[in-house]
Amino acid sequence: MLPSPKLRAARAVISSVLLMFATVLVSTPVFAQSDSNPKWDLFVGYQWLHPGITVPAPFGNPFNPTPFKVPDMAKGFGSALTYNFDPHFGLEFDLGHNWGNGNYETTASVGPRLMFRTDGANYFMHALGGYNRLSVSGPNSHNGIGAILGGGMDLPIRKWLSLRLFEADFVWAHHNFADDAGPQFTSLRRPQAEGIRLRTGLVFNWGGAPALTPAASCSVQPTEVMVGEPATATVSATNFNPKHTLTYSWSGNGVSGKDTSVKIETANAAPGNYTVTAHVTDPKAKNNNEASCSANYTVKPLPPKNPPTISCSASPSTVQAGGTSTITCNASSPDGVAVTVSNWTSSAGTISGTDNTATLNTTGAAPGAITVNATATDTRGLTAQGSTQVTVENPPPPPPQASKLSQCDFPNEKKPWRVDNTCKAVLDDVAKNLQQNPDNKLIIVGNADPAEKRKNLAAERAVDSKAYLTGGEAKQGIDPSRIEVRAGSGGTKTAEYWIVPSGANFDSAGTQTVDETKVKAVPDHPKPAAKKKSTKKPS
Repeated sequence: MLPSPKLRAARAVISSVLLMFATVLVSTPVFAQSDSNPKWDLFVGYQWLHPGITVPAPFGNPFNPTPFKVPDMAKGFGSALTYNFDPHFGLEFDLGHNWGNGNYETTASVGPRLMFRTDGANYFMHALGGYNRLSVSGPNSHNGIGAILGGGMDLPIRKWLSLRLFEADFVWAHHNFADDAGPQFTSLRRPQAEGIRLRTGLVFNWGGAPALTPAASCSVQPTEVMVGEPATATVSATNFNPKHTLTYSWSGNGVSGKDTSVKIETANAAPGNYTVTAHVTDPKAKNNNEASCSANYTVKPLPPKNPPTISCSASPSTVQAGGTSTITCNASSPDGVAVTVSNWTSSAGTISGTDNTATLNTTGAAPGAITVNATATDTRGLTAQGSTQVTVENPPPPPPQASKLSQCDFPNEKKPWRVDNTCKAVLDDVAKNLQQNPDNKLIIVGNADPAEKRKNLAAERAVDSKAYLTGGEAKQGIDPSRIEVRAGSGGTKTAEYWIVPSGANFDSAGTQTVDETKVKAVPDHPKPAAKKKSTKKPS
């Protein structure tokens, strides 16, 4: 059986109301929420009911029952008591009663309620289940289970009182009329109520936390400033609705701004004590929406304006060209105000620095003195100049190096150690160098061809060359302590003559020192071996 047009319209109304509630709850940013949370609230008021049920007519034949549609009941009252766990969720106990035309319907239900509170209105939805009692034009009443689904809107009047502008609910119930309709009449034997009820009335609120009084706390930092130095005033507000945007205003000498933190100018202030006051307002709250606070600060007279002092030093103060030096400038104020160091300059090279330390790079600078300057500036704009000098020196000459002066060849196959006349001429030039440069030393490196089989031949060539310089027929008379002999691995039939100036080193890689106690000079004409005495007796 299809619902009647009137019932369909009622359902449409309930659905529209629930959709409106859902839209309100989803689009919460458009409302300023209220944090009020009464512990209990009690609704009492008028209730209209459309039962939405058809039952067997009273005193009819159960085997041929007559359908009776229970008419609307314009007389009634409703009441609901709710315990609120927090500002949004509560447990509701509901009672409703309507009557008219000899009929009545009573509901007693309990269930959760969702409340969304704003400063201007409170919106709620509830889902209740419980008891439904129906009496139709007769002495007998029928009890059944029931459910209520709906919502409404309350308008706050006072903290303890609200007006329930409307409440619209869908009322469902299941009844049993087995005594009035046979089994074949299913819809009449066990009918279901799909009704609508509308309410309006008053809501009384009590309990919960008392309203907090808004408060503000002010501070000024620093609390003491000199004339011309700025200060900052700050206000912190408490016990206001955190979802509301607050407005701030300030009063006091030199104060400007409309935020929680503002600047205080003291350029035109006379020395003395001052007070700054902040006013905090919640424009969206109707009551208890203001707080104010004050803070004190002191403006001190300026001290005597003595310029800062600055002294600079360089470490090191002397560098070679291309080197760097660290410049440090210590600055202070006789008046005890803060001082900074900046504007680093140099007469040559490049200078870079931060605060009171800089680095001078002398790359490209000519030898001589470089002047470095810096400026000390205090917070009042007074300045002083500081300077120091760095001396740039030419780099030292490179250290002396050992150098090969000449060499001799040893082409004699029979006397491969022999210093021939050509080699002696070479050695005469070597001796001349040593005589003219008494600080020079000589290193002789003898070499041998790998094909040469004579033992110590490379050492003998070096030792024979030394022997000619120290005591040969040319009588050069070179001090033997100035000559070092070494055997090399050059693989040639030569002796190399290396001059080593004072302070220079010889690269001895590939050579080894000759032990002159074991390797002796080989004379040009060795003495013949002594003849053995004859042991034969004369006849």
